[in-house]
Amino acid sequence: MRSLLSATGDDWDRRGHRLVVLGEPPSSAAWARDWLLAEPDSTDAAALLACAAVRAALRGKERPESARAACLVAAGRAPHDPTPWLAQLLLARTLGTEEEVVRLFDEVRVRHPEHHHAHHLMVARLAERHVAAGQDPLHEVYDFASWAAEQAPADSPLAVLPVVAHTERYRVLAAAAGRPADPVTSGHWTSRRARQVMKAAFDWWLEWEGEDHPRNRLDLNFLAHAKYCEGRSAEAAALFHRIGPHATPDPWSYPDRDPHHAFQAARDSALGSV
Repeated sequence: MRSLLSATGDDWDRRGHRLVVLGEPPSSAAWARDWLLAEPDSTDAAALLACAAVRAALRGKERPESARAACLVAAGRAPHDPTPWLAQLLLARTLGTEEEVVRLFDEVRVRHPEHHHAHHLMVARLAERHVAAGQDPLHEVYDFASWAAEQAPADSPLAVLPVVAHTERYRVLAAAAGRPADPVTSGHWTSRRARQVMKAAFDWWLEWEGEDHPRNRLDLNFLAHAKYCEGRSAEAAALFHRIGPHATPDPWSYPDRDPHHAFQAARDSALGSV
């Protein structure tokens, strides 16, 4: 782990991804504290402890105040690293106020304007606002996603963010209905605006050469899910071929489905139709 994080350098998306994943196991916080005892000045150990403490707090096994304190220590040791702020944003996405979420997102973005995970967290949080507005095409989550995609460079995977926003909004609306919903028959992906968003994202993907992005499979799963729900089996099949067996829980679990079963059923259907 020490060598891995050292080799990651300032590839901030990759560093954030690795630390958030490494911080997930329940044993990670104790391991990070042992590392800090051995190397008290290690910025990597401090960042790992921050991510592990946040994960523990989200499981109810650590006080949120302690997790925030660990994040601030890590941030102080590495002022240019967005990862401690990402960890705080991950915590605030569930437990924080709207003002806190916006402030932490800004802290991440000032250090890495295209931060992939931070933008996904913002979209998920914004999608939960104004549930009563229903399918409103002018909902703020769509504006935010479009703005972020337009601001990003041409080769940025944030081009897929409008699709993510549309899917996160589906998660919220389906859950608000109080019953399980089949995304394919929900009609959520059949509006003209939804089809335009998905076509633009799919056309971008066809020319994208960033297959080594650490969160690449997440974007592909969101896009495959959208194309399948739209009824574009051939396009979905192309994405499933690229994804292989690497399903991600989001968005296949939306709104309350078994993600493995949902992914496999969609994959089998799409591949069997072409």
